[in-house]
Amino acid sequence: MIPAQFDYVRPASLHDALATLRDREGEAKILAGGYSLLPLLKLRLAEPALLVDLRDVGGLDGIVETDDELIIGGRATHRQIADHEAIAQRYPMLHEAAAGIGDPQIRNWGTIGGSCAHADPSSDWPAVLLAARAAVVCRSADHERSIAARDFFRDTFTTAIDPDEILIEVRFPTTGRGSGAAYRKLERRSGDFATVGVAASLVLGPDGRMRDVGIGLTAVAETPFAPTPAEALLDGELPSEEVILRAARAAADESRPSSDAHGPAEYKRAMVAEMASRAIRAAVERATRRA
Repeated sequence: MIPAQFDYVRPASLHDALATLRDREGEAKILAGGYSLLPLLKLRLAEPALLVDLRDVGGLDGIVETDDELIIGGRATHRQIADHEAIAQRYPMLHEAAAGIGDPQIRNWGTIGGSCAHADPSSDWPAVLLAARAAVVCRSADHERSIAARDFFRDTFTTAIDPDEILIEVRFPTTGRGSGAAYRKLERRSGDFATVGVAASLVLGPDGRMRDVGIGLTAVAETPFAPTPAEALLDGELPSEEVILRAARAAADESRPSSDAHGPAEYKRAMVAEMASRAIRAAVERATRRA
């Protein structure tokens, strides 16, 4: 199909982009890589009066690691993230998610900010943000605010971003001694949207017990979410196979998959348990190596 008619602007600065959103509040959509928005335009599932293209806006694609945070700009592409040396070495969950998105063309153009703002219930990044307890930074012409990932994804294609805001950064806590994380997904073909995706993050304390546990699920509910009962079953426990399987089953019980061309709901729920156990085991293994 052909998109509905719209106006188009390419502001030269973030200030100009935010001013445009303020002046056309509720009428505009942000265009970053375009791989989330353009299909919706073609299907006329989105009909904005104005597209604000961020291509010429500098300073939104940086990747910076501080003592406390890994800060990834909203316009950082999946490829930039997958190829970043520090991320590959110290943030394997992020590397796995970025490297497994789509094909090379999608990774070259698609952005972390666009993916998170789009909030597709089957996309990879939301599960990772939830497990890592990341924060999303949004800015308008008048203010800037940080939103916990667990408060950010609200429903199918719905987030906490206000119409006059741009997602400018995603902030992950830095990883340290005894930390481990992993992302595992079931997909029909390499690069597909997840049929089931599970991210797991944890820290092994000096006593060998798990703490700071985070789990994120994608593609198995109306929006990505954190199965908190499963996290609670791991927190404070030694990482035995029995404990891991119990938590994985709890994650499956919390899931709300629907039957579709990817499989029946019962199958997907079983795969939540499988992918969750794989992600938790991988996180424990990595945490053990860093203990």
